[in-house]
Amino acid sequence: MSKYKGPLLTLAVHESLLAVRAAGAVVECSLDLGRSTTTVEVTSSAWTWNGTQFPFLDTCKDRTIYCWDGESFESISRFSNSLIKLVPTEWGAPTFEIDGIKMLPTAQVSPYADAERKVGLIQPRGKVVLDTCGGLGYFAACCLSGDAAQIISFEKNLDVIWLRSLNSWSPDHEADNALTLTNGDVTEHIAKLPDASVDAILHDPPRFGIAGELYSQAFYDQLARVIKPKGRMFHYTGAPNKLTSRRDLPTEVATRLQKAGFATEMNGDGVVAVRQTKK
Repeated sequence: MSKYKGPLLTLAVHESLLAVRAAGAVVECSLDLGRSTTTVEVTSSAWTWNGTQFPFLDTCKDRTIYCWDGESFESISRFSNSLIKLVPTEWGAPTFEIDGIKMLPTAQVSPYADAERKVGLIQPRGKVVLDTCGGLGYFAACCLSGDAAQIISFEKNLDVIWLRSLNSWSPDHEADNALTLTNGDVTEHIAKLPDASVDAILHDPPRFGIAGELYSQAFYDQLARVIKPKGRMFHYTGAPNKLTSRRDLPTEVATRLQKAGFATEMNGDGVVAVRQTKK
């Protein structure tokens, strides 16, 4: 999917345009979710950006991002097997939801900054990195900015890849040869990767209840097979409430990773694992 280059509207941006609609003005605002600012000419009937005239929306909803389809602004959401939606945040970089479930942390930190911290734990410079569950591509983007040699990324949900094509914060895998994005299930594709072929791994799976196979001993054994000795991995687990879930998922994950051949330590909302040297 080619990367979208048009304007992205949120309620806050649309309201800033409406605020000067009556008087007409030239305003500075962001049309790429806070990545940059640009100049927009506003009149009573429309607003103009980069030589193209755009209409005001009749209805602009909160928690919604709109893109231009050539004729009108449409919300970045679709329903296939589930409702998937790109959702703005106060930080600029959006999150996304599947059936109303938020997929990235946003309460206390930007999801992009959160990805930067976690990518830093695997020290990507010069490395071949396996990105098991690509999502919006924030891990991959941070690996690129961290001078990784190659990122091998998988994303099972084609609708998520569609969101990436519209999200200004997602990397453009068609424009950067260092990033390979495959639409497929990593549990199937990992068997095709050679032994000790990656230097580091980023594993950010959906919650256990809907993707238990990504927390299985069989999958961890595959991760141990493809990573080089002393290679580093960050595994997101989240922090489920032990009292309500009646399980300690991070400890379960660490135990399985240790059985697969990793040394582990807890770090924030996940586990850092280092592949032990094979005897």
